[in-house]
Formats: sequence, C-alpha cells, structure tokens
Amino acid sequence: MIQSNEIRRLTAKWNSSTAWPKRLEWIEIKGLRGWTGQRFELRYPIMAIVGENGVGKSTILHSATAVYTPAQTTPKQLVKGRGQFASDFFPNTTWDTITGAEIRYSGREGDKPLSGTIRKPTKQWLGNSTRPTRPVRYIDLSRIQPIPARVGYSKITKTAHHEASSTPFDKYRLARLSQIMGRDFDTAKMALTDIDSVRTVPVLGHQGASYSGFHQGAGETTITELLQTDLPQYSLVLIDEVETSLHPRAQRRLIRDLAERARELELQIILTTHSPYILEELPFEARAHVSISPGGGRTVIYGVSPEFAMTKMDDVPQYECDVYVEDKRAQIMVTEILAKHAPSLISRCQIIPYGAASVGQSLGIMVHNQRFPRPSVVFRDGDQGDSIGCTRLSDDAPERIVFEALKASNWNKMSDRLGRSHADIVDSFSQAMLLGNHHEWVNQAASPLMLGGDIVWQAMCAVWADTILNSQDAKAIVQPIEDALLKATN
Repeated sequence: MIQSNEIRRLTAKWNSSTAWPKRLEWIEIKGLRGWTGQRFELRYPIMAIVGENGVGKSTILHSATAVYTPAQTTPKQLVKGRGQFASDFFPNTTWDTITGAEIRYSGREGDKPLSGTIRKPTKQWLGNSTRPTRPVRYIDLSRIQPIPARVGYSKITKTAHHEASSTPFDKYRLARLSQIMGRDFDTAKMALTDIDSVRTVPVLGHQGASYSGFHQGAGETTITELLQTDLPQYSLVLIDEVETSLHPRAQRRLIRDLAERARELELQIILTTHSPYILEELPFEARAHVSISPGGGRTVIYGVSPEFAMTKMDDVPQYECDVYVEDKRAQIMVTEILAKHAPSLISRCQIIPYGAASVGQSLGIMVHNQRFPRPSVVFRDGDQGDSIGCTRLSDDAPERIVFEALKASNWNKMSDRLGRSHADIVDSFSQAMLLGNHHEWVNQAASPLMLGGDIVWQAMCAVWADTILNSQDAKAIVQPIEDALLKATN
C-alpha cells in the first residue's frame, strides 16, 4: 500500500510518546440503535468507519460527540445546532423509547487517565455534569444540501439584495481549497446579505469570474464550507459521509489535507464513508468495518482492506462461498490454484483480500463460532503462523514459495508467458530475490521487464500451479473450500 507523505508524517507523530494530550481511546455503546455493549477503538488520529447503511456508523459519531462538553471560545466557533448532549442525538419519540442506554468512554487528559459513563437508566440522561471539556466539531449531512434548497435561502433569491459583509479565506485556506478541488481559485469567502444577517453564502472566484453557492457545484460548496469551519487545537472532529459530492481525486486530496490538519493541531477525526478511495489513503489501523452480528449487536473489525469493505457492501455477484486471504498476492495465488486444480470452484467462490493479519485472526474466530451467514474460509499466509478458525495458505510467504520453486525449475515457461527473453527473466528475477524484503520481489522483478507487478505475479502463480504444485499440496487449499460448501448443503 502506497501512503502519502501527509499520512507518513501523521503516523510518525502519532507514534511519538508526547503527542495528542487530549485523546479519546475508546467508547462502548449499549442500548442504542442495536448496539449491545460493543467497543469502538480509536487506533489512529483519523478513524474511517465503513459499513452498510443502518449498521450504526453514525451512532458512533453521535456517541463520541456526547462524551465531551464542547469547549467554548468565541460565539462563531461554537458548534451550531445539535451535538452537545446524548439527548440531542437519541431522543424519545412516539416510536422510540430510549431506556437502559449507556455510553462508556476512556481516554487521556495529559498524563491523567480519563474515563466515565453517560447513561439513561430510565427517563433522564445522567453523567453530563462530569463530562470532560474539549473542542468538538460535528459536521453532519446538512452540509450537502444545495444552497437554494436550504430553509430561508429562497428569500435571498426572491428579494433585491447586496453583500453586507464577508469573511474572506486567507491565503492558507485558499491554497487548501485549490489543492483539494484541483483548480486555482482567485478568491473565496463566506458572505452575508443585507436582508439576512445569519445565512452565509459561499462565494468563489476563478479566472476572474465570481459565483456564489447558488451556482456552484455541490462538491465546491461542501469543501468551501468544510474549510471555513474553525478547528481549534486538540479538537475532536466528526464528519458524516466525508466523500459525499466529491470525485475520487478530491476525496484523496481531502484526506491528505485532513491528515495535515490532524498532525499540526493534534486533532482526532472520526469519519464515516462508503468510499474505497478514502480507505486506500489511510493505513490499516485507521480503518474499521461495522456490521450487524447474526445474533444481534454489532461487530467491529479493524484493519480491513478496501476490497473487503466494498465486497461486504455489494452483493451483486451470487457466490456461494467467501474465501478470505491476506492481500492481493494471496488472492491471485489462490485463484490460480483453483483454476488448475478445482476449476469448478472458481465461479462459486468470492476471494476477498482482508488486509492486516489481525483481521484474519478475527475472521477465523468468526468462522470457528459459525457467525457468517454463508460458507466462509479464512487463509493466512504461511509466515503468519497458526490461528483458530484459519487455514495456512502455505508453509511460508507466497512470494518465497513461488519464487524459490520457479528458480529451482530455471524459470521454466516464464519467458513464454511474459514475452521476454529467458536471459532477461533470469536476470531480473534473480536480482529481485537478493532484496531482504520478500514483499518487494514482485515489483522489483517486474520493473526491468517493463511489466506491471500484478501481471508478473499472475503469470508466476499460473506457471507454478500448472507445472510445480502437485495435487496433494493443492488439496490443502481446495479441501477446506469444498468442506465448507458441503457442510452448507447438509
């Protein structure tokens, strides 16, 4: 996974011993929107929560917001609307009665540990008076509503008006706006009219032309209003569906911008998303997948891959069995094994890279406890050791297994598969194996051949599975999948 410089810098500071003196470490949610006491951990300054609609992503944001009494600086910096109390987010209605609810939390205030509980045993929420104080910024989905459709804004368009005042972006925020949107803006400001002293209108200048939020694209308005939000040092920032209205490049740039803000101001940011581009920008520890457990409650898995998260939210393919592997290299390896030794299983199995090895451990436990709704098999790379509910993919890392076997065969058939001379194949592959990190072998071998790493690895696995892997060794991979499918039909 290629990380941006912004993420690398953020990670380095987060791992230092003195950073983030105000730190929320975890919250536990019970009795709210299907949560039955599960814990959500903040393992990185930016935590991205992914999952289907209705699994409880926004509940995490609301609960985290309710943990703190927002620090007040100036009136313009106060959180507008909801967000100060749990009752703002979890009200009683004709259809919903909240009782037996509890939000437990733990964190740090400087050198002192922080812990507490906000609870509603019967009619009233308790624990608000003992909440710690911290700047909190909750940025909800109201920001994506078009300016013309917002309450009260139609009056501006229907009445003769002039600009009464404005707050221009300084050079720093203007540069951030231009960077995220990929367009050089001349000016940006939040303006007030002479007929409404409350409702601000974003106004942008580009190539000498000026246009307001009434004529902007949704993404421009969203980012402009997001950047004008004041973020004091040590703030807790919560953003619902961060990618809304933004194209993929803008999504990536926004995460990098937030990473810089988090590092400079020691912010903690929790965001919800359905976007693989957001997840790809963040390290494994920053990703959390939330799902509804078969027996009720919620399951939180950390360190998931974008592929895992997207697969869990899209069920168009009608696969019978989910096969979980550590990464794309293992995915290609298993695919080629099945293609040669069990081709009938290819169309029945969905092979999903899960990401961090710890995710494989969690998935294995879920398989062992029969918590998946359909047949599932979890493979771990051979260099990761044994784990309950998991099957070892090999006795060593996939790269070592395939490279060393093909080297022993003098790289048989690789020249034909890749369309390169045998001498070039031998030279590039042998040089790659001199590197200490076997994870780099594929790309190192592919580079001199002017080929992509995935193309080279697929060819290697295909040749290895066809000419070297014997049926008995292949059975160790095929059999667990067949057993899982057979068990489901009995």
